[in-house]
Amino acid sequence: MTVALDPVSLTRSLVDIDSTTGREGEAAAWLARFLRDRGYQVTEQPVTDGRFNVYARLDADPRIVYSTHIDCVPPFFPSREERGLVFGRGSCDAKGILAAQVAAVERLRSTGEQRIALLVVAGEERGSDGARAANEQAPAGVRFLINGEPTENRLGTATRGVLRVRLRASGRAAHSSFPELGDSAIDKLLDALMVVRGVELPEDPLLGRTHYTVGLIEGGVAPNVISPHASAELMFRTVGEGAAVRSALAVVEALVAVEQVLDIPAVRMQTLPGFETAVFPYTTDVPLLTRWGVPLLLGPGSINVAHTDEEHVAIDDLEHAVALYTSMAKQLLQ
Repeated sequence: MTVALDPVSLTRSLVDIDSTTGREGEAAAWLARFLRDRGYQVTEQPVTDGRFNVYARLDADPRIVYSTHIDCVPPFFPSREERGLVFGRGSCDAKGILAAQVAAVERLRSTGEQRIALLVVAGEERGSDGARAANEQAPAGVRFLINGEPTENRLGTATRGVLRVRLRASGRAAHSSFPELGDSAIDKLLDALMVVRGVELPEDPLLGRTHYTVGLIEGGVAPNVISPHASAELMFRTVGEGAAVRSALAVVEALVAVEQVLDIPAVRMQTLPGFETAVFPYTTDVPLLTRWGVPLLLGPGSINVAHTDEEHVAIDDLEHAVALYTSMAKQLLQ
């Protein structure tokens, strides 16, 4: 008989292994061993540089796959439990979610259900290379993908996409006492950023207006040198296809080169009766897992504490997520 699984203990075990993006190997290997020891058929899907996804199935061909990611943002800090909360990097995003999904599979398995599997990917926090690799290895016959991100246990109806671009300006160096002999790349970049602030961006009735942040700026060589180069990276939270935003940015191409770094579209998802629903402004791996069935999105924890130094998930929310994940699968398998 399958021994019941404690999602709190599993969450803490996972959180206590540093798996910041690029360093997922140890945590993925631990999880693969853990699942093999419980009788799963585990496949390690190579990603890059010794990193891999973990795909675990039971004896029957899966119709439903639970999925989330094992990587986290830096900096790593270990777990602790207090006031009914589990703290630690990844407790909310997304190791608590992973633990709840494993516990749900175990609960379903104890009733004789075998048509369920788990997909745990690397790299979600930076470029989703794990999801891209997984999409090339999707098993035949999967009908539904239940993806886990912090949704406060609400079923997602839609998520925004992302368009990440780099603006690159070129100039000519000169001594700063003779600015007329140079051509400032920093000035060009600043002018371009001011133009971007006034660009009309797409809107959507469900997801709202596209917005963006300037996340990185680099440029120049010294305070007394006219800057020969400068760049900035912008992250647009899109409400549709990234091409519409990319087209709007054409207005700055006389000042800077516009290089696309990442483009993941917004998505709409299936919902189920009896579940609270919500729209979410962030992006997930769902748009990159197109071969894994119809997507649904749900997970314990709040995005408002993800990526913070107080990241945590409530133990009650973990337990509730196990019940919700189990209920979802039962509905979908009917």
